[in-house]
Amino acid sequence: MAFAEYRPLDEKSLVEYIKAVPSLSSKLGDNIDGLTIKEVGDGNLNFVYIVIGSSGSFVIKQCPPQVERGARRQLSYTGSRHQKGTLAIVTPSTPATDSSQGGLGACRSRGQSIPRPWCNSFLPCYCEFEYVTWSPSVYLTNLCVFVTAKALPYIRCIGESWPMTKERAYFEAVALKEHGRWCPDNVPEVYHFDRTMSLIGMRYLEPPHIILRKGLIAGVEYPLLAEHISEYMAKTLFHASLLYRSTTEHKSAVAEFCGNVELCRLTEQVVFSDPYKVSQYNRWTSPHLDHDADAIRNDNALKAEIAELKSKFIERTQALIHGDLHTSSVMVTLESTQVIDPEFAFYGPMGFDVGAFMGNLILAYFSQDGHADGNNDRKKYKEWILRTIEDTWNLFHKKFIALWDKHKDGSGEAYLPAIYNNPELQHLVQKKYFEDLFHDTLGFGAAKMIRRIVGVAHVEDFESITDDTKRASCERRALELAKLLLKQRRKFHDIGEIVAAIRQIQ
Repeated sequence: MAFAEYRPLDEKSLVEYIKAVPSLSSKLGDNIDGLTIKEVGDGNLNFVYIVIGSSGSFVIKQCPPQVERGARRQLSYTGSRHQKGTLAIVTPSTPATDSSQGGLGACRSRGQSIPRPWCNSFLPCYCEFEYVTWSPSVYLTNLCVFVTAKALPYIRCIGESWPMTKERAYFEAVALKEHGRWCPDNVPEVYHFDRTMSLIGMRYLEPPHIILRKGLIAGVEYPLLAEHISEYMAKTLFHASLLYRSTTEHKSAVAEFCGNVELCRLTEQVVFSDPYKVSQYNRWTSPHLDHDADAIRNDNALKAEIAELKSKFIERTQALIHGDLHTSSVMVTLESTQVIDPEFAFYGPMGFDVGAFMGNLILAYFSQDGHADGNNDRKKYKEWILRTIEDTWNLFHKKFIALWDKHKDGSGEAYLPAIYNNPELQHLVQKKYFEDLFHDTLGFGAAKMIRRIVGVAHVEDFESITDDTKRASCERRALELAKLLLKQRRKFHDIGEIVAAIRQIQ
């Protein structure tokens, strides 16, 4: 530990910190001269620095302390929601749908600094707007910023304040180490963790690694994506479950991760609650989807299903899950797939992770028509996404069952070998296990899709479509499928039926 108490680092103090930590300085060949340090943000509430030296590199991620109502900071704004405009500020006096307030007007020049005192409340939206960058002086990084020509850039908190404690760095570090232990090829190595400073030093995923979501928007095919992500999910979920562990070990780990309650509660609100009621934080492409949003809030069958899924999310401690496994939590090249940012990790239902990834692939599929142009109709790429969805599930199922078969006589206490002692019974319980997991995957995936369209935090797949009518058409088709999957998920029995259902929605 370099410092005795917590303090936020900047480029200057970070150099002093690195000097004092051998596990970091050694990665630079103990040569601190001429370091390049760049603060990049990570899409959540953290400082993220890329540190590059002549003999090595790494990433430093530091969680700030909890943010309370009334805090004031300056922010730097670079980039925008859209390629040709910015997202309108959402306040009672300047609704996003009011074009007189600036709406989706022209943004300031890229890189222009807009220092302003923040208002008395903040909004941690967890939007995947990676191209919005924040100044290192800001305690919140890369939240959903609303900027127009007439309104100031404000960030408001959910409620009076939201207790985003810096302890989340601890759970992220533990999850990275645990998942990296079982799947080192697909998780960046942790070099250093400082609990006092809420700081993680880890491998820098150098270019050409990019956020998967950006690659999907650009129409890039990743031939190893299904192979790699299925490997990650199978290994991390199996080895952190009672199929592999004793109940004593499992309950101890569950108890530890119960401390990550703030981020779990945030998920409960934005995924399972807000989209199904009138909430000041919800937004959608208006007026195009006004009826669709209202229909969701008045769909009794949909609410009954989401209540069941919320209970599973809260109550079922099936495995150590990533907790936020969307396509902006994965960095890729044509040969590499790396899963990052598990700060939402906790012991929960496996289907929440698998569903989050699959649901985001489905969102990417439905967004493609909005990115098509005269040179590329994206039809071929949409077929690649469908193949990836199918391959991801089938490979995950195959690899998970192989691990189960390999360790069926091990220390796992879910299915004791003295009881489940013949191949027919083993096959029976595995079939039932995966039927339940498949239906959980569909339900949670659908819930994640809905919240990204009518909830607080949207996805760049749709948000980067500048034509409102075209964007709304893409979103409406995704909503139609999501509602079908959520309400009728038990009627589906294999991934091929899901791909067929996706194709039928035009």
